[in-house]
Amino acid sequence: MLSSILQNIFNALQWGSFYSMIALGYCLVYGVLRLINFAHGDIFMMACYFAFFVATALISALAGAPGWVVFALTIVITMLLTSILGITIERVAYRPLRKKGVNRLYVVITALMVGFILENGNLAVLGASSRRFPDILAKTVWNIGPLTLTNLKLLVIVSSFVVFGILQFIVQKTVIGMSMRAVSYDKFAIPLMGIPVNAIITFTFVLGSSLAAIAGILFGMSYPVLDPYMGMTLGWKAFIAAVVGGIGEIKGAFLGGFLLGFIEIFVVAFFPSSYKDLVSFVILLAILTLKPTGFFGMAKSTKI
Repeated sequence: MLSSILQNIFNALQWGSFYSMIALGYCLVYGVLRLINFAHGDIFMMACYFAFFVATALISALAGAPGWVVFALTIVITMLLTSILGITIERVAYRPLRKKGVNRLYVVITALMVGFILENGNLAVLGASSRRFPDILAKTVWNIGPLTLTNLKLLVIVSSFVVFGILQFIVQKTVIGMSMRAVSYDKFAIPLMGIPVNAIITFTFVLGSSLAAIAGILFGMSYPVLDPYMGMTLGWKAFIAAVVGGIGEIKGAFLGGFLLGFIEIFVVAFFPSSYKDLVSFVILLAILTLKPTGFFGMAKSTKI
């Protein structure tokens, strides 16, 4: 029994790591723009496909190269491609609406439409057939007593904490992070202080898309079957995790992802797998009923 619980804890840490990294992308954009970028789950999906094509090309071009070289290059190139996608979405879909000062409802609808475009565009171009992510790193299994761990599982868990630490440092300790926080407080007064708001917003989308890229690569390596709609469910769940943690709060989004991961893994461990989403969402709904702002969120008034 104890060994089963310990194994499930590591499984939950891995699964929660994916939710956390995706939730951090939602958190960044909402924290700066007060915009829920519902297309973020599909940006994660596109990152998986970018990584698939990049890794496949690198394995062919660098035949015989160590796996870590292919892995490092795949991360860099995929982050670049996903960042370009994020910037394009912001420039084409969100910035025109922001300049016109439209109601946030229209921006949310636009975000949903962008997600549908990414999903169905992928489907139209690449077809409905699932694709298998290539094996980049050789799998190593360690049996520590009753526990079974793999190098990939540890890589995912460690990466999520490293990403969280780097993100916290950027937002709290750097000049551009201070500018991001300033824009989130008052985006109308900030230009009067000489801060380029559009450049800060672009950087925010680059940062959020890069997080989706890292999560996409690690997810593809861990669960190597890709399909055009894979980002929809994961994206919505990561968004809910961000809300439970306190939307707009980095540590809240991070911990909310792990909370959802633990709930799902332990529900499957003790109940039929068909109950996973039902029980998980009932628990999350109960949490939001007791604390509507999430664990770390704070109630804010809005002037109408």
